[in-house]
Amino acid sequence: MADDPQRNFRSAYYEKVGFRGVEEKKSLEILLKDNPLDLEKLSTFSQRFPLPSMYRIHVWKVLLGILPPHSDSHTLVGGYRKEQYRDIFEALEVMRYINTSTPSTHVYLRMSQLETQLLPRCSETSAPDEENEDFLSISRAMEEIAENPIDCYWLIKCFIHQFNTKFGDSVPHLPKSLEHYLSQEEPRLLNHLKNSGALAQLPYSLWFRRCFAGCLPESSLQRVWDKVISGSCKILVFVALEILLSYKIMLMGIPRPEGVVKFLCNIPQENTDAIVTKAIDLWHKYCGTPMHAV
Repeated sequence: MADDPQRNFRSAYYEKVGFRGVEEKKSLEILLKDNPLDLEKLSTFSQRFPLPSMYRIHVWKVLLGILPPHSDSHTLVGGYRKEQYRDIFEALEVMRYINTSTPSTHVYLRMSQLETQLLPRCSETSAPDEENEDFLSISRAMEEIAENPIDCYWLIKCFIHQFNTKFGDSVPHLPKSLEHYLSQEEPRLLNHLKNSGALAQLPYSLWFRRCFAGCLPESSLQRVWDKVISGSCKILVFVALEILLSYKIMLMGIPRPEGVVKFLCNIPQENTDAIVTKAIDLWHKYCGTPMHAV
């Protein structure tokens, strides 16, 4: 049966403007009926399309290993996750690492440290270091996305673990990758950033260690995290690239590197959905679109 050009145009339009195409939603619902779930197909779907908000958390849980591929075990495993959360929480209370006034993001940090045997002694607890600040930034963003503290903790912990395990070796090379693609898209801006000394000082930690947590509002951020969780850290490069392209006139007019960094750490929040959409287009342009039978 020949492709319907009108359907293809409509689907592409829906995807481009961020709406959830009806056909894509139906395809995902079919994938979610598989038992066991096909992780490769779910990953490919998440790479190609924005996840419908009603299924996003569930798909993230499966791709992050919080829930197993076998759907009939989800209730049982979900119960274990809840018990494990409560056990860790109560242990920290007994040891007096947390109390009723402890911010929830710091609770998640201490829980993760206890599980990974990195919990400092009570007498040695101090202000969070850079790595812990990355954790806390991602935690604050995930709190706005997750539905409850138990989901939130497991999503934070498994997201960060997966990111560090899969992409830890790649992250140091992302700034060079950004420089390469910027030279392709806007060499004049690249030269300005180099000559002003700003290129070396761009907020790479915010972009590539915190995955834009604290930079993008959650409505835009979760579309980026769809791609990261389903297997691509390269999307982070193209989000950074599109931020630079979107504000190139502003950036070209800032002579000092600290001014560039200050602006990029506090970009306007009203245009971020369009930035993410264009970033995904650039990502597909340079890296291709994953093709797998959905």
